[in-house]
Amino acid sequence: MTLPEGPARAAVTHPFSQVNVFSAQPLAGNPVAVVHGADGLTEEQMAAFARWTNLSETTFLLTPTDPAADYRLRIFTPGGELPFAGHPTLGSAHAWLAAGGRPATEERVVQECAAGLITLRREQEDGPAHDAGRLAFAAPPLVRSGPVDPADVHRALTEVGLEPDDLVDAAWVDNGPGWMGLLLTDADAVLRAAPQAGSALKIGLMGPHLTAQAPADVEVRAFVPGLGIPEDPVTGSLNAGLAQWLIGAGRLPARYVAAQGTVLARAGRVHVEQDATDPETIWVGGDCVTVLEGTVRM
Repeated sequence: MTLPEGPARAAVTHPFSQVNVFSAQPLAGNPVAVVHGADGLTEEQMAAFARWTNLSETTFLLTPTDPAADYRLRIFTPGGELPFAGHPTLGSAHAWLAAGGRPATEERVVQECAAGLITLRREQEDGPAHDAGRLAFAAPPLVRSGPVDPADVHRALTEVGLEPDDLVDAAWVDNGPGWMGLLLTDADAVLRAAPQAGSALKIGLMGPHLTAQAPADVEVRAFVPGLGIPEDPVTGSLNAGLAQWLIGAGRLPARYVAAQGTVLARAGRVHVEQDATDPETIWVGGDCVTVLEGTVRM
């Protein structure tokens, strides 16, 4: 069979990285696909490529429009664009640095995205030259906070297969994606959750580990089926919002480590720290390692 010929189109290639975020083990965290030099791509091309990668997020590095920024970032899920997301922010900053990016300030990287300017700090550089080590972003302000209506809490518990006795507290912890945070009695309740299909809510669970042998201080899970992500392996934006809520309420210490991805056979570790000199600033960090490098043709 002879296929009809379409109009000739020149293929354009862009440097590409796939970065593992929130774990120094290459296959144990949350991957993000990063397209470099993406200024020439249309929004439709970006969305199509994000659907094609089918990762929780795919990002595009662009020239900043704000002179205070080092680069600009657009973040897409398979279901649409996000104004901000944590693991893509860390992974994209890592990819930008590994590709030779030079921030205006040595110890800080400033990202421009739809949520505004996001500051990242470089916490360590112990790895190979192509890996920037652990990075941390300053949690952006919440666009929605405060108590959740009891009817919405009941709906959320039903949608994740939990009972009212599993719940300690609930709050909106939305820094862009739309998170509702549920604090549960313990990590076992978090791991026991069984989300239902078809939920439109973006639900984040956190519960403390109660034994000294635990892998981390708390366990976290994130469910966003409305964006094509039934469960996100490791989620920076959610951890940022939960930290702002729970450190601010005195329920969590100023420094702790969250485990996420356990149910998905991942070993994500999110390092959270309240700034010692500016308590309003919460740093959310994790190890990053480049797993794939090459070019993408569109």
